[in-house]
Amino acid sequence: MDETLEVRRGDLTLPVRSAGPDDGEPVIFLHGFPQTSAAWSPYLARFSALGFRALAPDQRGYAMTARPTCVRQYAIDDLVADVLGIADVLGVERFHLVGHDWGGVIGWALAAACPDRLWSLTSVSTPHPRALASSLWRSSQLARSWYVAFFQVPHLPERLLTAANGALLRRALRDSGLPDTNANAYLDTLLEPGAMRAAINYYRALSPRRTLAVGRITVPTLYVWSTNDLALGPVAARATGGEIDGPYRFEVLDGVGHWIPETCVDELSGLVLDHLRMHPRIPSPISAESESRDRGA
Repeated sequence: MDETLEVRRGDLTLPVRSAGPDDGEPVIFLHGFPQTSAAWSPYLARFSALGFRALAPDQRGYAMTARPTCVRQYAIDDLVADVLGIADVLGVERFHLVGHDWGGVIGWALAAACPDRLWSLTSVSTPHPRALASSLWRSSQLARSWYVAFFQVPHLPERLLTAANGALLRRALRDSGLPDTNANAYLDTLLEPGAMRAAINYYRALSPRRTLAVGRITVPTLYVWSTNDLALGPVAARATGGEIDGPYRFEVLDGVGHWIPETCVDELSGLVLDHLRMHPRIPSPISAESESRDRGA
């Protein structure tokens, strides 16, 4: 069973699902749009049972207690700072990071800016931001990303997507392969006052200049992409490896849509666990020396 911790970030309080021993190898799972931390519930159970300390926050905008109204408060640097702030409050110096969709965007930015905080990175669905940008004019990616431009329109997107109890978005999620149970649970959150606008503000706060500034990745990285993803195409996916300087593994799930965490629990869990076992937490010299003395005693 997981518990929910409350982490203060200035005026915001971020709920964080937590499972596993406090001294376990830490793994932070980040959700995307329009998910919540519930997307990672099966993973928290599996990873904690194996001794990992599994953590999954409801990110700013999705949590009722962390829903600023200003667009600029959803800039990528603030989203990265939230993750680092959660880790700091919970006493986690370094951690494995697993992100899907927007969680992947945050993961790439954090790994580039603060590689010393990560043991490893796993991005699910989302290519490196520069690979995505470079694919816009030489593939179908621009057409796939039409909704990003739509979300820039003030007020209209949130009104349309919350009308009739979220009927339009609910249908779109189901048509894209998200199971009804997940779609209904996510919509329950997004229909809360201000939640849909907050989630869309992630897109409104996008800065092309900041996106292109996400640097090369040196931490061990796993990228999991699926062939039936309607939003993220193959050109950006294949180009992502060109942005990685550290150990890199690219896995493709054939015939799978965008919602990999919800629809491929066994496959994704296995891939991430393999990745974490290949790049485990390295004990500090002091800890290793202490353990050696304990064994000798």
